[in-house]
Amino acid sequence: MSIRSSSPQPDDTSIAAPVSALVHAALADRPLEEVAGLITLLEQSPQYARATVDALRAVGTDRSVEDVTRLVSLLTRPPRDADCADEAIRAAAESRPVEDVTRLMALLHQAPLEAHCGQEAARAAAARPVEELVELIGRLSEERDAHADRLTAEAQQQPHGVPAMPEEPEPEPESDAQAAAQVDLTPRILPRTPNHRPVQHSWLGVLAAAVLLLCGMLWFPLHRDGAPPQPYGLTLGASALCTLLAVLLTLRPTLPAFAVAAVVPSVLAAGQLYEGRFHSEPLSRALDLTLAPSWIAGVAAVCAALAALTGVLVGLAAQQPKAAAPPRPPAAARRIPD
Repeated sequence: MSIRSSSPQPDDTSIAAPVSALVHAALADRPLEEVAGLITLLEQSPQYARATVDALRAVGTDRSVEDVTRLVSLLTRPPRDADCADEAIRAAAESRPVEDVTRLMALLHQAPLEAHCGQEAARAAAARPVEELVELIGRLSEERDAHADRLTAEAQQQPHGVPAMPEEPEPEPESDAQAAAQVDLTPRILPRTPNHRPVQHSWLGVLAAAVLLLCGMLWFPLHRDGAPPQPYGLTLGASALCTLLAVLLTLRPTLPAFAVAAVVPSVLAAGQLYEGRFHSEPLSRALDLTLAPSWIAGVAAVCAALAALTGVLVGLAAQQPKAAAPPRPPAAARRIPD
């Protein structure tokens, strides 16, 4: 039996607290260029690894959302790695109010940043409580629709924003032919101008995301009850995957996202049906861990698959080219020569 020494041992917490306090105070009001330079210097030595993490998290929690986005842009410029600012992104997405997280994710997707930054924010936000996650999904949907409306308004106003040309004297016959050809060319080009919203049927993405989120909640293993790691991990992975797909459909309701979102709950529903008929022992243990009874979890998976499949069908239908009537020449092109 060994006897522990009674000599006082260093307390890591008491040592780390002044360092953390110093980092927070140093980064509170400094210009972002100096903050980026300080973090770069700290990264150069493994001795300051903990201080580097404290600095990134201090920026993510204490500075404004706009400052966080600008610092991420400074820290991820080539040749630096795209994950250099992950700690700041995670701190902001995990601890800030839902309104700030909504603004942060919108800025990370609009700014000229690596796609990794927006994905890291989505992964961190997905770990928040379910009530906050639903609120975040709703706010992001409203933000996306408002952005699409602005693009639509700009596209519709663009033809009217062309400055008027000064009047010219009566053109010669050769100029008449050129004007007629140019006017005839204009109706052929104008229909190609995008005057529709870039993301159509966004309500399908919100609906499918809501059903997938409900499916993920019902498949969550609330208690392990001594189950082996494999069934527990299978149920937990299914719940997490449904939740991530719900976030993906909220941010980007594209055709590939709908397709993946239709496959995953279909596999879950097929597994529940297979267990009901053939009584597989590992699958039975996994289904016994779900928050809801297995048949309710299976029904939720079927509903999620149908909602995502509807998005796939609507997306395919929207991609079909529509037959357009041949443009009629304008009156200016049908001038009768004197």
